[in-house]
Amino acid sequence: MKIELLKTFLEVSRSLHFRIASENLFITQSAVSARIKLLEEDLGVLLFDRSKKHLKLTPEGHRLIKHANELIFMWQKTKQDVGITAQHSMQLVVGATSTIWDIVLQNWLHKIHLNVEDVSLLTSTYSAPELRKSLLNRVIDIAFLFDPTFVGEIVSEKVATVPLHLVTTNPDHVDSSAALTDFIMVDYGESITAQYLREFQDAPEAKHFMSQPRIALNFILDAGGAAYLPRQITFEYLKSNQLFLVDEAPVFRREIYANYLAKNQKVDMIEQVLQLFPHVRT
Repeated sequence: MKIELLKTFLEVSRSLHFRIASENLFITQSAVSARIKLLEEDLGVLLFDRSKKHLKLTPEGHRLIKHANELIFMWQKTKQDVGITAQHSMQLVVGATSTIWDIVLQNWLHKIHLNVEDVSLLTSTYSAPELRKSLLNRVIDIAFLFDPTFVGEIVSEKVATVPLHLVTTNPDHVDSSAALTDFIMVDYGESITAQYLREFQDAPEAKHFMSQPRIALNFILDAGGAAYLPRQITFEYLKSNQLFLVDEAPVFRREIYANYLAKNQKVDMIEQVLQLFPHVRT
């Protein structure tokens, strides 16, 4: 039942409204209120400030969000691991940043489903520091990161090199100077940002900054503009002339690494699924 309390807390923390949370959870508003009150009594703190017209998280409520997400994920992992049937004899827990999920991992999961028997997948999205911590704590089996992890017991293997091309929605802006007048900066890490700043020292400041390529892609398709995006997610839009390649612009490259513990008891399965990446190992 405690997991249900945490799920209810997270839903209220997202909507900051008991009625909306009750609709999203398909329970009554009084049940939502009762669950939050019970959780507050268990923790001995107030999680929401109800003194004003609009609900607001307390500092204690803000701190609980991270722990609630971790506890729910661990419970899901435990339920799946204990309940795996004979047809799915091994659980493989995969973590990555949201950007890496967008770029390369969707097709890879599909390949695992089609080609690897006796495995049950559990996926999660974390920040880079959380991924490294979860890997060392054996919460996840494979962590996908933009950089290798230099820790003795962790194996880091390059699985993909992602070309980043400058694309624009305006066919008249296919030279780099014109495209950069309405540029969206996507966060691919410090190394790509540094390369961009070196190459475009005289360019105007980016108009918007976005954490994920998929968000930037959807934004420029709707509102117009330009961004450095992976070829993997722009191919169909280039083919349909919704996007145009800025040929003069330099191409940046971001490497993606699979990180796993050398002494993981699932190492044979890990190496098998990593073979499904279309890459040359170095």
